[in-house]
Amino acid sequence: MSLRARCLATVLSLLCACAPPPKDQPPVPDAGARRIAKDVYFIPGRFVAGEQPDGNSVLLRGKTGWIVVDTGRHPAHAAIIEGVLKESGAPPVALINTHWHLDHVSGNLPLRAAYPSAEVHASTRVLTEQSGFLAHYRTQLQALLSARADDPQARAWLQEIARIDGARAFEPTHPVEADGMRTLAGRSLRLGLQRETVSGGDVWVFDPGARVLVAGDLLTLPVPLLDTACPRRWVEGLASLEAVPFDVVVPGHGEPMDRAGFERYRAALGRLLACAASPATDAACTDAWLAGLGELVPAARHAPARRLRQIDSTLAIAVLEAARLAEGASGRNSGFMIDLPHELTSDDYAGH
Repeated sequence: MSLRARCLATVLSLLCACAPPPKDQPPVPDAGARRIAKDVYFIPGRFVAGEQPDGNSVLLRGKTGWIVVDTGRHPAHAAIIEGVLKESGAPPVALINTHWHLDHVSGNLPLRAAYPSAEVHASTRVLTEQSGFLAHYRTQLQALLSARADDPQARAWLQEIARIDGARAFEPTHPVEADGMRTLAGRSLRLGLQRETVSGGDVWVFDPGARVLVAGDLLTLPVPLLDTACPRRWVEGLASLEAVPFDVVVPGHGEPMDRAGFERYRAALGRLLACAASPATDAACTDAWLAGLGELVPAARHAPARRLRQIDSTLAIAVLEAARLAEGASGRNSGFMIDLPHELTSDDYAGH
């Protein structure tokens, strides 16, 4: 992927996440489990100022217990999952991790400590990243701590290091190495695997009974997180999901959507990548992305983009942080857009 396309993805992320929300935008609702189908519950991830994000979680009730798809990052998110489990009186039989990013797997640590018999179904890509991406990220965090031990973010950096050091909780006890059916807690599920798409090993989960597809970061709102992705393979991967007979699809970040919303997202992503590779301006590509998504991204979220255009419509936007480096929304994002997870002295955002 070209540097320009990567910068565009970063700018899109910042336009939607970096600036404060308009005053008339309602606050983020309290996180909690919400029923989206029979015996299927959705726990939304959150973006909180000054913190790294949590990805979405989905809980499926089986005959002998629960299946938990993705476990978030922070203790508060994992506590919501544990609250559902305890209230129901049924244990988690299996944890399914759609990919290895910390905002989707870190809740494995407290959940596996509390329920050591819970299985982990995931791609083996996490084993590669323990000595690769995550190891490099840890080195950079440690360097920041050494240089800025009294920084207000130091505690958060230490917590990130602890998550990385606990990565054995992310390792699959039952690896997902191909598309196929599995019976978990008495519930039949189809697990699919896409390699070299977004994270290098993306697992999706389809419940044929409820007709719910959990896509992980193959779908993310309000923007695609392109940093660890192969754009061409991503477009192909989304096209392959068309054959899955779902009625509802849950993205890795953002609200669940119906099939029409999925088709809109898929088409918008294809147009965005084509636009980024064209002579069109970044502003034009951003406008086209937002227009293509329609109601998938509320109009109130468009305001930061419009404001930048008002300041100077001729700018080739290169705003990377609206606050001190590593403290803004991009630095908090463990979709790994920019900042800590990268080699910042490299010639491009891929770390080369």
